[in-house]
Amino acid sequence: MKILYIVRHAKSSWESGVVKDFDRPLNNRGNRSADVMSKFVSEKEIKIEKIVSSPAKRAITTAKVFAKVLKINESDIQLEEKIYEASLKTLLEVVHELDDSISSVMLFGHNPGLTSLANHFGARIDNLPTCAIVAFEFDAEHWDEVKKGKLLFYEYPKKHINEE
Repeated sequence: MKILYIVRHAKSSWESGVVKDFDRPLNNRGNRSADVMSKFVSEKEIKIEKIVSSPAKRAITTAKVFAKVLKINESDIQLEEKIYEASLKTLLEVVHELDDSISSVMLFGHNPGLTSLANHFGARIDNLPTCAIVAFEFDAEHWDEVKKGKLLFYEYPKKHINEE
């Protein structure tokens, strides 16, 4: 059995003075959402064996917040350049190439690719919000066998943060 947690990076900012999309940092709302959503995962006592992230600043920063809360060493986060601006086809390649010795992976990346990936695996989501998590369980021994999955949950910050 394989479990995949798909996480879109938290809210980022264009107002930071950064010119390149790749280098955009999280904004205050993004930092708060990452904190809340990582605590949600921790409280569910979910065991994550591997974190794989886009190297874009907003994605890796989100992944590091989750790693800290889940007590995973930052140095164990695998950066995967192919995730940045990835199509569904490329994201499927990333998933299918995961190490079969690992059963549960948390993948951090970007839209629209992550929404397409979630829907490919069986979700019905129009647009995966920032810092949303969609989890799937697959009846497969190898990552290259995963197709449709069993949706375990779909959570996003607005369900957990009371913004007044």
